[in-house]
Formats: sequence, structure tokens, C-alpha cells
Amino acid sequence: VQLVESGGGLVQPGGSLRLSCAASGIIFKIYSMGWYRQAPGNQRELVADITNGGNTNYKDSVKGRFTISRDNAKNTVYLQMNSLKPEDTAVYYCNTIPALSSYWGQGTQVTVSS
Repeated sequence: VQLVESGGGLVQPGGSLRLSCAASGIIFKIYSMGWYRQAPGNQRELVADITNGGNTNYKDSVKGRFTISRDNAKNTVYLQMNSLKPEDTAVYYCNTIPALSSYWGQGTQVTVSS
């Protein structure tokens, strides 16, 4: 199993980024998927998730700013992040719901700073 995140970078407050996570080695369409993040000194936390049926849930602090979506034909889950804030700075990871320890990838760094 391999989950490869991409799309991170340095962005100014108020900016946008779109993260992608390409999955291989799993029957992607049957899994609920989530985007997690870990900021320095903090525990990893779930930011958004999407069920295999397309239902979504969000952490309160990102509601209205982040949108999770998936393309089962491409085995890919996305996270569109708008109106980014400095407190969104973290390494972002994707994983199944619930997360499986052996599935963690390298993540993608998101830095929100002026």
C-alpha cells in the first residue's frame, strides 16, 4: 500500500492550495478517506474525511474553508484549502478512516506565512 501526498507549499494568509493523495495497493473505492495534519509540537489530527459514498465531515476550524473530494477512477483524494491561515501550517497526510499505521506516507508541507 502506498499513499503519496502532493500539492503543499508556501502561501500567504488568505491564499489557496489544493492537495492530492494518490493511493495504490488498496481497493480505494471501498474506503472512507481522511486528511490529517500535524503541526510542530502537536499531535496529528483529522481535518476532513469523506466516506466511500461521498459524505463529508470537517474539523470545526476548517469548515467553510476546506473541501475534501475524491475521484475513485483515479484512486485519488483531494483537499481544496481556501482562506488559509497561519494556524493551518502543518504537514498534511492522507490515510484511511480509521487511520492504519502502516499506511502513513511522507506527507506534504503546508506553510502559511507572509
